[in-house]
Amino acid sequence: MTEWHFYEPEAGHGLRHDPLNAIVAPRPIGWISTVSAAGVRNLAPYSFFNLFSYRPPVVGFCSAGEKDSLANVRATGEFVWNLATLAQAEAMNATSAAAGADVDEFALAGLEPLPSRRVAPARVAGSPVQFECVVTQIVQLSARDGGAMPYWLVLGEAVGVHIDRAMLDDGVYVTARAVPITRGGGPADYFAIREEALFRMHRPR
Repeated sequence: MTEWHFYEPEAGHGLRHDPLNAIVAPRPIGWISTVSAAGVRNLAPYSFFNLFSYRPPVVGFCSAGEKDSLANVRATGEFVWNLATLAQAEAMNATSAAAGADVDEFALAGLEPLPSRRVAPARVAGSPVQFECVVTQIVQLSARDGGAMPYWLVLGEAVGVHIDRAMLDDGVYVTARAVPITRGGGPADYFAIREEALFRMHRPR
């Protein structure tokens, strides 16, 4: 039985150190779960994703084209980010397949959904961290000449954070323990974040 550390960021994280920038590794994958107005679950990975602020925590992903995730957040105003790890890499990749709006990618990839606490979209069972998010902005990107681009940046405030307690050491989130995967530059390149990649530098005073 997984023991979760859940917190509502506006009330404080309750840990020795804020886990957000430790959870979001370089070039992270936005594995985004949404639900349509008709109740159909959707799950898709986005390579344009990141964390943009601490308090309140805001995360964002960018949709190239008007995909189902974008349609769903427009309709419902909610999404969940799920941390993609090496253990679920194949399942994550399966959710990138082009599928109709009536297809449940949880079922397609053989993934179990977990209920969220503050939003309607499901979380991914087996993923060690999830952010429950409420949409704050949807921005269509513009080119330098002011012309509209077929890219939409979706920003959402994380109103609930779930962390598998096995990822914590004395109140500190251990980034490499989950073996998160990050997106590389090639058409099929991914990298796993492992303990041997760690080095430390303190900011200048």
